[in-house]
Amino acid sequence: MRELAERPEDVPAVFAERFNSGDPDALAQVYEDAAVLVLDPWTPLTGPDAHAANARLQGLGVPVSVHPRHVHTSGDLALLIVDWTIEGTGRDGQAVHIEGTATDVARRGPDGRWRYAIDNPFGTGAG
Repeated sequence: MRELAERPEDVPAVFAERFNSGDPDALAQVYEDAAVLVLDPWTPLTGPDAHAANARLQGLGVPVSVHPRHVHTSGDLALLIVDWTIEGTGRDGQAVHIEGTATDVARRGPDGRWRYAIDNPFGTGAG
């Protein structure tokens, strides 16, 4: 499995590989300890709640594909705009199609690796 990102533009690819592995613990490592996951703009999630939400999406058994649009870096912070799609047949045999454009913030940690501080997968949508 790919190491955590050494460059901010690699965070989405690391996320996708770990998401597609089906291992929630591996996916959780792509996030800072205090990271925020915004699946619903009125209910941002952190810690175990955020990891459980990602695990539920992983549990669909459908891979995510990511296509970064922009990465803007200032020191140890980066803003990432990423188009993504989860599409295929779920474990229950039903078609799955979820897509969005994420507006994410990544931060370089003391170990030099980049992790999500804010993951807002529907960042351009109206709430």
